[in-house]
Parts: sequence; C-alpha cells; structure tokens
Amino acid sequence: MTYDDYLDGKPAIITAALTGGVHGKEAHPDLPETPEEIASAAAACEAAGASVLHLHARRDNGERAFSAERFQEVADAVREATDDAVLQHSTGGTAAPDALRHEPLRTDPAPEMASLDMGPLNRYDRLTSENTRELVASLHAEMRERGIKPELEVFNDGHLNESLAVLDEFEDPPYLNFLFGGGTTSPPHPRNLLNRVEALPESVEFNVIGFGPHQLPMTTQSLLLGGHVRVGLEDNRYYERGELATNEQLVARAARISEELGRPVATPAETRELLGLRGR
Repeated sequence: MTYDDYLDGKPAIITAALTGGVHGKEAHPDLPETPEEIASAAAACEAAGASVLHLHARRDNGERAFSAERFQEVADAVREATDDAVLQHSTGGTAAPDALRHEPLRTDPAPEMASLDMGPLNRYDRLTSENTRELVASLHAEMRERGIKPELEVFNDGHLNESLAVLDEFEDPPYLNFLFGGGTTSPPHPRNLLNRVEALPESVEFNVIGFGPHQLPMTTQSLLLGGHVRVGLEDNRYYERGELATNEQLVARAARISEELGRPVATPAETRELLGLRGR
C-alpha cells in the first residue's frame, strides 16, 4: 500500500474491535461482554461501515475467555446478527498459557481471520505476553492448516523486524497491523507511522491502531497513506475528551473520514478480494 493507493481511491477496510480482553464495564458501562451484547454491537458496526469484526470472548463474570466453546458462542451469535462481515478471532493473550492461545482458532467454521502477535510485549502494570517464535510459528501453522488469514500484530519496531524476516512464509498479500500507544507499543507519532510504511514492500497491506486519544489522528494518517484502520472500544473508550463513545459511533466516524478523503469504505466482498480471504 502506498500514497498512490490513496490517490487512486482504493477502498479502505474498517475493522471494529468491540470489547477486547483487558478492561470491562468498570471502565465503560456499555462495553459488550456477553455473546448477545457482542452480537448486537457487531450488527450496529457492520451497518456503520465495518467489514471486519475483531472478536474476543468473555466469561459470565466478564473476565477474558479463551476456550473454543466460548468463542463458538460468540461467533454463532455474531453470524446470526450480521449479514456478511468477516470474523477475526483474537489469539492474543497477556498472561495466558500458550496452550490456550490456539483455542480461538478451533471454532466450526473456523474464523476467516485471526490476530498473530509477533513478539513479546508488556501492557499495564502486570500483563506480559512472551509470544516466543515457537508459539508464533505454531499458531501460524494452525491458521494455515485451517485456511485462516493471519493479521500480523506489530506492536513495535522489533516486531516489524520479526515480521519482515518471515514475510515470504505468509500468503499474499501479507497483512500487518501497526499499533501505537504506551508500554511496549510504538510511540504514537506520525513520523513513526511514516517510517513503518516506508519499510514495507509494496505488496503488503497494512492496518493501523492508535490507542486512546491517538485513535483518530493515527487512523486518519493511515487512510492518507493508503492503509486500513481499526477502531472500537477495545482500543479507545472516548469519542472526544470526557465523552464516552459507542463502537458504532467510532466506526461511523472512521467511515465518514474515509469517504471525505476519497477512500470508499470497503464492503465485506471487497475486503475478501483485497486480502485473499476464503469467504464466510
């Protein structure tokens, strides 16, 4: 993806990250946690312009769940509530045993996409995820076996090194997701995104996440550089300072900006064509 893609009006993929696995209703009273709540939010986001739905699962008490059974409940509810959106399951897991990280891949049918963290990271005061090369390789192997498109999660420049070193192992087009925020995530500054994009081969599609107040500027810059965007309450709870957002509001704003900048919002069918997905 390049600036020329922006000038050519290439469709922009909007991913909605509905709930995440860290904060809960104590941080946002309307954060969806049950399968029914997640499905309702998914339907609203699809109608607002999201073609990819990034899914986590929660236990009944709101804590993060990794079991294939709970992901199955969530995925079934989301498929029932939506028309054609692409489902993307999270395999990320700070402080989670490696064995559990494969569970989100084992629903029936398998998700079309799944996240793949490309190295170690720290979040908040006590959450660490090692993401050894052995684990990354084993998750990728299972994704390949089940026809799941990996989204390579690049939290920092070290993860970019790891990704570029193995890029030829991934089916075209490789899809990288750049994350900007605190902790071991890259500092959120426009020059850092520019440097990342310049390091990519032209055949790579990229997506951008900006955490918290950085969501709006970083995703807008991604649209200008020919990239795609992820928004939602997993990454940002506020529409503006002091005003809590809804998932639907954040997707609608991203869609509006994309259209204003001359990037039509990708439909699920266009997203599948751009990323080479197998279909729902």
